[in-house]
Parts: sequence; structure tokens; C-alpha cells
Amino acid sequence: MDCSKALVAPSLLSCDFSKLAIESNEILEKGADWLHVDVMDFHFVPNLTIGPCVVKSLRPHTKGFLDCHLMVENPEKYVTPFADAGADLFNFHLEACPSEESILALISRVRKETTMKVGITIKPKTPASAISDSILSAVDMVLVMTVEPGFGGQSFMRDMLPKVAKLRKRRPDLMIQVDGGVSPETAYACGKAGANVAVAGSAVFKAKDRKLAVETIKKEIQRGLDE
Repeated sequence: MDCSKALVAPSLLSCDFSKLAIESNEILEKGADWLHVDVMDFHFVPNLTIGPCVVKSLRPHTKGFLDCHLMVENPEKYVTPFADAGADLFNFHLEACPSEESILALISRVRKETTMKVGITIKPKTPASAISDSILSAVDMVLVMTVEPGFGGQSFMRDMLPKVAKLRKRRPDLMIQVDGGVSPETAYACGKAGANVAVAGSAVFKAKDRKLAVETIKKEIQRGLDE
């Protein structure tokens, strides 16, 4: 995984669920790199969305990299279901775990029992320092939320970007993702801070020209990374 290369991961939460496979493959054809799957359990966040059964149904119909963001309580219960469903990245919230030891144990389990990549996510109120050096060195990616998790269409929180910069400084080879309010207008600042993976929902799926939206976000992220 090359952290110097800008990637765009459109959020399937913003697509037409009645045409999930069609929408997924169409957005990949228009230049998207990953497919971001927002998993919400109505407990950790106040919404209910996609679960492993939907991912399993989608998997045979797309070759896209399924980036699964688990906004759930007890993420350890989901390792086997998402591995069996064909997820490519298992990304869970630091706040959903009781201790650093439990986080490291979960990361180790994903590594040993599955072929999935593993990531850790932090909410806006969680500081970058909450991710210890041990956790930071163990994951493939960190997701810094730039909105409160749980709903699409929120405004971008620019004050989250210093957290991205701190994480980039601590681990220069890290994949860093931002999620929430990312658009052609905010992507450059994300890349400048050090994020190389942009999750974009409505900015892509609701755009009149989806291809242009994906290309512009990727270009702006890359411009920020290169400066």
C-alpha cells in the first residue's frame, strides 16, 4: 500500500442501494480506487446500514477493494463474518474497544485468521495521541473522521487536519484516510495535511459528472501530498 499515491474511496452509503453492484462497478470505471462500505449497528452510531450479508452479496459482482468501516460495538464479533463475506479491509473504531490491549489483540487476530488489511478509526473528539505507538505500528491504515460518524452529508471539519499531520509525522509510511465532507473544494487541504485516501459520498455519487468529481478529488489530494 503506497501512501504517496492519492486514492479515492467513494462511500456506497450515498449510492442507489437498489443498484448496488451496478453503482459500485460504474464508480470504479469512472476512476475510483476503493469502495468504502459504511457499517453501522444503530448502537455505536445512531443509524443502521450495511452488514456482512450485503458485502457477501456484492463480492461476486465486483473486483473492487472493499474498504469496510465498522462503526459498531464489539468489533471483535465481526471479524469472521466480514472475512467470510470477502472484505478487503477491516477498519474498526478505537473508541469501541475497552483498552489498548484489546485493540492490539484484535489487530493480531485479524492478521492471523484472515487475509484482510486492518485499520483503526478515531472520531473527531478523539486526539491523535489516543493511538499509541504500538497500535500505530500494527495497522495498515488510520482513518481520521472529519465529521461525526453516523450520517452522510455533513460539513467538513477542517480542524481535524492537524491530527492527520501529527499521524503522518509519527509514521511517514502510513496510509491515512479522511472521511466526511471531502469534496473537490476540501481535498487539497486533506492531502496537504498528509491524508492520501479520501472517502467521498455525496460529492461523488450526487455529482452531475461523477468521473470529473473523482478525478478532481484525486488530483487535489495528490497536489497536496506533493507539495
